[in-house]
Amino acid sequence: MKIIVLLLSLATFISQAQMTDEIRAIQKQWAVVNYQTPEKQKEDEFEKLAKIATQYVVNHPKNAHALTWEGIVYSTYAGVAGTFSAGKLAKHAKKSFEQAIKIDGNALNGSAYTSLGVLYFKVPGWPLSFGNNKKALKNLKKGLALNPDGIDSNYFYADFLQDEQDDYQQAKKHLLKAQSAAPRPSRPLADTGRQAEITQLLKKVNEELAD
Repeated sequence: MKIIVLLLSLATFISQAQMTDEIRAIQKQWAVVNYQTPEKQKEDEFEKLAKIATQYVVNHPKNAHALTWEGIVYSTYAGVAGTFSAGKLAKHAKKSFEQAIKIDGNALNGSAYTSLGVLYFKVPGWPLSFGNNKKALKNLKKGLALNPDGIDSNYFYADFLQDEQDDYQQAKKHLLKAQSAAPRPSRPLADTGRQAEITQLLKKVNEELAD
């Protein structure tokens, strides 16, 4: 029993050690660009942040936290980039998430699974890109299992349910759970931005349920 406790403590220590000040800086800047930067400036700002995230991964290729955040930066960057470059950016994000999962899928409470699920859900399907709702659902469920009370895991799962499955009742359930998620003290801007998105999506879901 003592050995199990020791191993769990060691795993927690290693996981925390991988979340460095540099990654926290990327995390914080992502929220600034995503939620506070004017739309016309976002592509340029995400390009700058993507270079920083990639350089950190080059220097720390086995850090699952860094790979996850590199993927998040690139996937969000893809969402604001022009059509010509969006596909390439999304593929870069996919590769980052897959490598993070290979190293440690539990890192950041399974954020790589949730983020990979969002990618599969949001990008076009074959032959244009790798979009796949079956894979999206599998990864979103995995992320939710690893972080059942998380704001992001519940929000993105709800988004998939309402958009791809027209399951508004279950979507509302997960949106309400996301809305009541515990605040993340180190990420107030990200929480505020996500809560605004939750409110907006919840309004849409309630309108569908009222019809």
